[in-house]
Amino acid sequence: MKTIDELLAEGVAGKRVFVRADLNVPLDGTTITDDGRIRAVRPTIAALAEAGARVVVASHLGRPKGTPDPAFSLAPAAARLGELLGTEVAFATDTVGESARATVAGLTDGQVAVIENLRFNPGETSKDDAERGAFADQLAELADVYVGDGFGAVHRKHASVYDLPARLPHAAGGLIATEVGVLKKLTEDVARPYAVVLGGAKVSDKLGVIDHLLEKADRILIGGGMAYTFLKAKGYEVGISLLQEDQVPAVQGYLKRAEELGVEFVLPVDVLVAGEFPDLKTKAPTHPTTVAADAIPADQEGLDIGPETRKLYADKLADAATVFWNGPMGVFEHPDYAEGTKAVAQALVDSEAFSVVGGGDSAAAVRILGFDENAFGHISTGGGASLEYLEGKTLPGLAALED
Repeated sequence: MKTIDELLAEGVAGKRVFVRADLNVPLDGTTITDDGRIRAVRPTIAALAEAGARVVVASHLGRPKGTPDPAFSLAPAAARLGELLGTEVAFATDTVGESARATVAGLTDGQVAVIENLRFNPGETSKDDAERGAFADQLAELADVYVGDGFGAVHRKHASVYDLPARLPHAAGGLIATEVGVLKKLTEDVARPYAVVLGGAKVSDKLGVIDHLLEKADRILIGGGMAYTFLKAKGYEVGISLLQEDQVPAVQGYLKRAEELGVEFVLPVDVLVAGEFPDLKTKAPTHPTTVAADAIPADQEGLDIGPETRKLYADKLADAATVFWNGPMGVFEHPDYAEGTKAVAQALVDSEAFSVVGGGDSAAAVRILGFDENAFGHISTGGGASLEYLEGKTLPGLAALED
């Protein structure tokens, strides 16, 4: 896999370099609420521009249905990128149409442009190879060289991620190189004890990584909405908590297998419950109560791990040498249910472990809750990509960058 350093050494001055970035940032209207992914790819874009390349940045944002939708425009991301680069960034209002062609044609050496959301074109995500390939052909006309640096999308077999690199000389950007290097530390010669913290809503999203990490981790801590499927698997009442009933047998199998392998599975011992899901927009006060994990009332919903569980999890992380964390412990967006997620983050800050925060909601939580990003070993830009790598899967976007 060619690196961006090798590409820069060959010279990119005057060349149109297509950077597949991940600018899929959360928006409140047109306001970016977390610019972490833009900041993560900024060094690659800046290095290319400083070397005289004509940089064409492309990304997806959200899940539009293959047609333009103003709610998913990349215009706010382009504006923020310009602020971070300290220079004007041109913006094309389409992906491969008249605006994109004119915008790219108007670039001079060292200038940067962002084209509109790739998913506004159905060819980007099509499962039909020919349709995807046709869109990749159109994108290839905008560039001379391809740099893949959108780690959050490398697990997708999409036109700009998988098909386009085959049509142009290509290299991996600095962010992808960093992400892969970090993930290798979680899978090869891991410093022990190795603790994995998994949260988030659905246990089905994490079964693959649990299956793979049972062979590698020393202990696995479970929180978030997925914890209630584990508690149900132990025969506990979970009330109206988030539950994937169809996954209970699989979870029971993993608990048994963990016991056989000597892997410690740590589940909540107490939880915060309430009768109604909190309003995340108003942040109006709710009335949570703390109950034992095996005593959730039938009419209540678990929304965060409780104080005893926070202490337990902090203790389980204190002596770890390596920690991978993916998924919040509760509904951290509401202050009444943020303490569990905050406790895990603080435990990682306090430990001497090499800590990896696995993208997605976990990365957002760290920033929203006010933690210094530099206090963690690495904050990933790709939750789904990180999980699939840890499952041992081949990621299409990485395979496409191999020579």
